[in-house]
Amino acid sequence: MTLTTIRNRARVGVITVGHEPYWGQFDGLKEELEGYGREFEALLAGNDIEIVSGGFVDNVDQSFAAAAYLKARDVDFLFCNLSTYVTSSSAATAILNLNVPTVLVALQPLKRLDYRKTTTYMQLANDNICSLPEIGGVLVRAGKPAAGMIVGTLRDDPRAVSELRGWCQAANARRAFKHAKIGYLGHTYEGMYDMNSDPTAFTAAFGSHVQMLEMCDLAKRVNGATSGEIKNKIEEIRSVFQIADPFIDPVTRPIRQEDLEWSAQVAVGLDKLVAEFGLTGLAYYYKGLDNNEYERIGSNMVLGNSLLTGKGIPLAGEADLKTCAAMLIMDRLDAGGSFAELHPCDFVDNVVLVGHDGPHNIKIANGRPIIRGLDLFHGKAGSGIGVEFSIRTGPVTLLGISQTADGRFKMIAAEGQSIPGEIPQTGNTNTRCSFDRPVAEFIEQWCSAGPTHHFALGVGHVNAKLKNVAKVLGIELEIV
Repeated sequence: MTLTTIRNRARVGVITVGHEPYWGQFDGLKEELEGYGREFEALLAGNDIEIVSGGFVDNVDQSFAAAAYLKARDVDFLFCNLSTYVTSSSAATAILNLNVPTVLVALQPLKRLDYRKTTTYMQLANDNICSLPEIGGVLVRAGKPAAGMIVGTLRDDPRAVSELRGWCQAANARRAFKHAKIGYLGHTYEGMYDMNSDPTAFTAAFGSHVQMLEMCDLAKRVNGATSGEIKNKIEEIRSVFQIADPFIDPVTRPIRQEDLEWSAQVAVGLDKLVAEFGLTGLAYYYKGLDNNEYERIGSNMVLGNSLLTGKGIPLAGEADLKTCAAMLIMDRLDAGGSFAELHPCDFVDNVVLVGHDGPHNIKIANGRPIIRGLDLFHGKAGSGIGVEFSIRTGPVTLLGISQTADGRFKMIAAEGQSIPGEIPQTGNTNTRCSFDRPVAEFIEQWCSAGPTHHFALGVGHVNAKLKNVAKVLGIELEIV
């Protein structure tokens, strides 16, 4: 299964700061520290970001200039690399003028000094943490504290490398919402009060435009699909999915050729809708009536939606704008993020089934995802093709986004395990999830946190990364 990811990389600014008065006192120190700055930038390479270097900064004038340059390059995030002791003015001036989430980094070249041979020069070349409390304190006093700090060594430090990667992923999550358009097609599923969202509040919290769309926008592009485009999409579907026979559930049926062709045609239309409107994601739901055109389109979107979600364009059913945002965050953390809700518990094995009737993130499927013909989608109009799989076994994270009584957005997260075992063969995703407590206790705690009934289910334990995302987005996070 091969899926080409579609995403904009974060623009991450980097400055390495030094202390100008040292240069006339210690010959070669500046050049050595500049080299360490380049080595630090090399550490960031390969993290799926665009690095924008603000250079070596050792006085206030250069700090102003670096901020202006990085601001002109529209950076989303800043690493301030401390190369030695520096006055807070050289670092804080750039940080406060640029005004983006900033991580202070102090990675000394040596794991420890050779104390019997240490000179003042050698100490200064490894004095990375000396000004960390000064700069951190100034930023707190200015009301703009650092998003985080990384202390360690410049070489052979897996913890520091992991933390750098986590912050780069948080920067990508922030960038995903910047200049973004999240499509909103149709309306929320009738009666789901938790799904209702205020687009203006969403824009205020995440910085993204909510693009209002009509079914006719999609229908125009579905009807405009060419035979060649439909043929290519069928080939893509066959390469990704395994076609399954009906199961004991009477709602399942064989997949007819006309089912496959229509789902492929709708998928082509969805691709065109995303491309032509420049969508970063889409929340959608349309009930339809009496098997009309819109009903037939709405009930056959799951294949195209699952393909797009696996490529980094999350689509959330039942017009759940908040879970679309959660899926986008999880994708940019390289955790996937599949549209999900709580299904029945297995109190014998102490697990809860987690899944939905679509759409799904097939990139994180445990094996090849299956498609089945369905005579109906429970609680929805129409018939067509369903997608069925569990996500990969191992560590998983649930991320929901809800709102508080005063309207503020809030992230809710929990870590668990995807457990191998049987799932219902009903044309829906289902993953057996266990937690570090009785399953009934977990569900009580999760629901008491005030989530929506949908969430993004992703692979890996990423609560630590979600804490970073919460900081850079300025959104509350509750860990269950």
